[in-house]
Amino acid sequence: MERLDYLRPLILFVSGLMGACGVALAAAASHGGDTPFLGYASTMCLAHAPVLLGLHVGHKSFRTATIAALVLGLGTIIFAGDLVSRHFLGDRLFPMAAPTGGTTMMLGWLLVALGAFFTWKRT
Repeated sequence: MERLDYLRPLILFVSGLMGACGVALAAAASHGGDTPFLGYASTMCLAHAPVLLGLHVGHKSFRTATIAALVLGLGTIIFAGDLVSRHFLGDRLFPMAAPTGGTTMMLGWLLVALGAFFTWKRT
């Protein structure tokens, strides 16, 4: 078993929370006004929530699934959090938050890709 197995429930929790936030953000963005940040944040949450769920379920298929899910989740939270912060607070979450979150998401996707080379041995 993987050393990070104890973090797997966190992945499922973040997936569900991210999906719920994505729907709420989409609803908020659809109610008019200057809401493009909320729409973009919703898109990122709704795009990555099912990916986290898939990585949670398929963690036995490749070794990088758990770490990829954690990195993708963190990147999405930072990226979407920055957009939500810009909308509601009028300021960034922290300097360079969106690029940091985006880069972290890209790293997470690369970890998914590396999973092709790090599969579990069947016993």
